[in-house]
Amino acid sequence: MRQITEALQRAERILVITGAGLSADSGLPTYRGVGGLYNGHTDDGVPIETALSGPMLRHDPALCWKYLAEIGRACIAAKPNPGHLAIAELQRRKPGCWVLTQNVDGYHLAAGSAPQRLIEIHGTLAPLYCMDCGETSDKLAAHLAQPLPPRCACGGVLRPPVVLFEELLPEPALGCLRDEIEKGFDAVIAVGTSASFAYIVEPLLRTRHSGGFTAQIDPAASELSQIVDVHLARGASDVLPQLVRHIFGD
Repeated sequence: MRQITEALQRAERILVITGAGLSADSGLPTYRGVGGLYNGHTDDGVPIETALSGPMLRHDPALCWKYLAEIGRACIAAKPNPGHLAIAELQRRKPGCWVLTQNVDGYHLAAGSAPQRLIEIHGTLAPLYCMDCGETSDKLAAHLAQPLPPRCACGGVLRPPVVLFEELLPEPALGCLRDEIEKGFDAVIAVGTSASFAYIVEPLLRTRHSGGFTAQIDPAASELSQIVDVHLARGASDVLPQLVRHIFGD
């Protein structure tokens, strides 16, 4: 805790990378937890990665939306937790602080994070848009209360602007991330994620190699724990508010 506090006190350029572990403290399931899918398969007999894929949305939109709807209902029912609020406060008081999130729940914006310094690399659940005509709808909750899949007035299937399995990451988000990585960061903190995707590993490695500080905040160790300066094995919603208080002496 002391090492992370001191590093963030000194740092001007900060990147906070957040994953499902942060929003799990709000009561949201990780994608493997949707419908209790800890055995890796849905009750429809296909892996969750197949059910929540771009090809499935096109081939069988009702099946794909069955699981998208579970995620959507969970996001609507929950709210940002103290971890999200602490990150937003860090951004307010450190104008060089960026957030890169894998989460699609929109909780960083709801907590007050600066939209111009937020990279939602997997997109968001809303607004929905029509796969045929492109018309948008911000009535996610209303659509989830009706027969699935949700449909546009033109008859086309609506979908959220999320990155499903077998789909490419959005180029605008990737481009923004590349630009900020090139500028360099003084500190990179991975929160609630164990993923070793290139877009997570690269800023961690480049920052560490350039003399910056890196840390992972997650109850469990992972591959990321081996490449950071500090692994703090605690829950995000517990430790982040404490960190912000220590950083600013509140």
